[in-house]
Amino acid sequence: MKNKTGFAVLVALAATAATAARADSDTMFKRYCFICHSAEAGQNKVGPSLFGVVGRKSGEEAGFNYSDAMQGAHLTWDQATLDKYLTDPKSVVPGTKMLFAGIKNDADRAAVIDYLKTLK
Repeated sequence: MKNKTGFAVLVALAATAATAARADSDTMFKRYCFICHSAEAGQNKVGPSLFGVVGRKSGEEAGFNYSDAMQGAHLTWDQATLDKYLTDPKSVVPGTKMLFAGIKNDADRAAVIDYLKTLK
């Protein structure tokens, strides 16, 4: 019985940690991205909707007017590419019209990427 109780406690702690991580990721998205980007499908703002961005090709969100630089970048938004881009967008896509200096804090950037992965 003691093992089952211990296991239940570990499961509960893991669930609590996962909920806290999601909340932190949501907070980081709101801090860095939400002013220009929507997390809703098809709702472009100043920047394109980021719904489904992970795995998408750069410059391909329907209904958004991308810069020539972004259309010609031929990137796939996977974790590694997002990490580089969100660190310093203009070094990855020179000529992008995204006016954002980047997320220098590794943990904040990872939280944003984790959140983007949930937008499916």
